[in-house]
Amino acid sequence: MSNPSENKGNWSDIFKNEAPIHLEIGSGKGQFVAGMAQQFPDVNFVGVEVVKSVIVTTIDKVRESERENIRLLNENAEDLDEIFASGEISAIYLNFSDPWPKNRHEKRRLTYKSFLEKYKKILKDDGKIILKTDNRGLFEYSLASFSQFGLIIEEVSLDLHALDDPTNVQTEYEEKFSKKGQPIYRCIARVN
Repeated sequence: MSNPSENKGNWSDIFKNEAPIHLEIGSGKGQFVAGMAQQFPDVNFVGVEVVKSVIVTTIDKVRESERENIRLLNENAEDLDEIFASGEISAIYLNFSDPWPKNRHEKRRLTYKSFLEKYKKILKDDGKIILKTDNRGLFEYSLASFSQFGLIIEEVSLDLHALDDPTNVQTEYEEKFSKKGQPIYRCIARVN
């Protein structure tokens, strides 16, 4: 979609319905966003991926899924508040984001306070941020960041797959790390 900022405040018109809009930041190869759109046909999904070569694979997955409730954006997460209006998004998914482990790169983490400020702007009241990762350091950092920002933490799972959650759609990374026996961490935080 070219020039997505022109759709700010009008995403329901783009989808031609009033269903909730969920946003995945860092859609990777598209397995999660396509799977979620299939599992939840009454929800609209927007996948955001900054890497052009990767979003091509996502486009193919979305086409294969033949779902009308998915849109993709080749954009940077730093620009989300220019693309979506206040309260336009119901949920944000952060799946296996780059942990940026060095302290000097903290501002690049998608759970850093500047990103949380942008998320809070576009999320509805009681909107949710759902984080999944295999990286314990990023997970612990994110829990602290969510708390310090004033989000309400609704769920913390140190082994997501032990929950056997039938609504969990796995990403490509999630499948890879699970097969290696690594635990998958999940946190659900809500805007207060």
